Amino acid sequence: MFLVWHQALDETLKWVKSHTANALTLINLGLGCLAIIFVLHMQPGAAVFLIALAALIDRLDGMVARKLDIVSDFGKQLDSLCDLVSFGLAPIFLLYTLALSEFGITGIFFSMLFVACGAIRLAKFNIVEFEGYFVGLPITAAGVVLTISAMFADIWSGVWFLILTFVLSFLMIGPFRLKKM
Repeated sequence: MFLVWHQALDETLKWVKSHTANALTLINLGLGCLAIIFVLHMQPGAAVFLIALAALIDRLDGMVARKLDIVSDFGKQLDSLCDLVSFGLAPIFLLYTLALSEFGITGIFFSMLFVACGAIRLAKFNIVEFEGYFVGLPITAAGVVLTISAMFADIWSGVWFLILTFVLSFLMIGPFRLKKM
C-alpha cells in the first residue's frame, strides 16, 4: 500500500514540476488580461502595476524552466502568446487610451504597428536557435518602456508617444543583437 501511495505522490510531483513554468506563464497572461480590464475601467495605475508584475513573472518562468530542466517547445510557444498580450496588447491599449487616441486613425495605426512588430519579433524568436543574445528588442522590454512612459501622459506631448511607439516597434524587429541579461 505504501508503495502505491509513494508512486502516486512521485508521479504527482513530477507532473507539478513539469508544469510549473507554464503555470507562471499563464499567470503572466492573466495579469496582462487584468491590466486591459483595468484600462477599460479607467484605472491606469492598476494596469501599470499589473504589467510590471507580469514582467517579473515573465522573468521567473524562464528561470524556473531552465532551473528545473523543463524547457520545451510548447512552453516557448505559450510564453510568446502570453507575452504578446501582456507586453504588446496591454501596454499599447493603456497608451492608446491615455495618449494615442487623440490622433485618430494615426494613433490606431501606430498601436497596430506596435502589436504587429511585437508578434513578428516573437515569431522570429521562436524559430531561431538561442545563442546567448536576442536579435531585436524583446517585446517585454518594449512593453515595459511603453507602460512606464504612459505614466507621463499628463506631462508629455502626445507626439512624443507616437515617436516612442514607432521607435520601439522597429527596435523589436531590428537586426541588432542584445546580450541576454
